[in-house]
Amino acid sequence: MKRIDTELKKVGNWLVDGFHLLGLFVIGGTVVWAAVHEYLQMIQQGRAALDGILLLFIYLELGAMVGIYFKTNHLPVRFLLYIAITALTRLLAVDAKTMPDQHILVITGAIVLLVLAVIAITVVRYKYPGEETR
Repeated sequence: MKRIDTELKKVGNWLVDGFHLLGLFVIGGTVVWAAVHEYLQMIQQGRAALDGILLLFIYLELGAMVGIYFKTNHLPVRFLLYIAITALTRLLAVDAKTMPDQHILVITGAIVLLVLAVIAITVVRYKYPGEETR
């Protein structure tokens, strides 16, 4: 009975790892596909606007995050914060002219909070390094 349980756990672990890898490849491929699509649109328009460039930075961060997760099996929270900061900056760059002042202030405040979170994570990781940074 114990041997069957051990074999079932091996199969379960193999299935989870396989699903994990498949999911990472699908997400990574989708990020690459979306970035190429955006870049081709820029080429077709004959110009690169700030919102498109910021969107490419978002795709770059997503790709880096997938790559790091693929290599280490750890989700870097800082990358998610960078993506959020870039997305909010893009929102301001694209829509600030038509936004009410209150929305601009809220988005700017959110960016400041996200930057403070990045700083806090950096300081904590420096002061209290985990096993992967020792």
